[in-house]
Amino acid sequence: MCSLGKRGRVFILTLTGDGEHRLSPDVIASVRDALARAKSESAAAGGRGFALVTTAEGRFFSNGFDLAWAISGGSASTARIRLQSMVSLFQPLVADLLSLPMPTIAAVTGHAAAAGFMLAISHDYVEMRGDRGILYMSELDIGMPFPPYFLKLMRSKISDPKVLREIVLEGKKIGASEAMAKGIIDRAHGSALETVEAAVRRAEELAAKNWVGEVYGSIRRGALPEVRAAVGLPEETEEERQNLLAASKL
Repeated sequence: MCSLGKRGRVFILTLTGDGEHRLSPDVIASVRDALARAKSESAAAGGRGFALVTTAEGRFFSNGFDLAWAISGGSASTARIRLQSMVSLFQPLVADLLSLPMPTIAAVTGHAAAAGFMLAISHDYVEMRGDRGILYMSELDIGMPFPPYFLKLMRSKISDPKVLREIVLEGKKIGASEAMAKGIIDRAHGSALETVEAAVRRAEELAAKNWVGEVYGSIRRGALPEVRAAVGLPEETEEERQNLLAASKL
């Protein structure tokens, strides 16, 4: 599942356990609950000057949806239904991160594949372990189509069409150094510990700016309109913008 800790004004969400951190319905619900708690606690403390780091225990950041659970239902039709349920449940998790009223940093301390890759780039920043771990979209290799919102997210976060082609049409496995050179991640680090510490330092620097969280979330959604629409978030109304402006002057 996951745990939610706090270092000063930085929330640290950790995918826990020794496995691959497969995104089953229960894991997705656990992560969404942790994000909701971070949002609630930050609001209760004034709603400004917080940040979130997401990381994981062990050699995987996340190996994507729980395909073993999907096929354990005993029939191909049940497997398809279960897989689609995970696709549907993960979409609002991406929306939660897009709306979270604070900067977000993924500390990718191991392999991030398929939905695990999507989880990482749903954050504002990505710090990645350089000595071990890859980014990989496995859908082509296992014969699964991409959910439309996956493609919208990748197009919004990966600006070079040739890099996007490598990921989605070649199934290329990309290490941290190459991912940084290609603009997929922000920085590569020597070890898991160094990756988490770098992510926390970045989070502390961003939290110290004491930005109004709801304004930050509003600007993020506006900067990623294609993803916002794909995950079902409505466009902000003029009334909502005016309310944010009024609140920011308090």
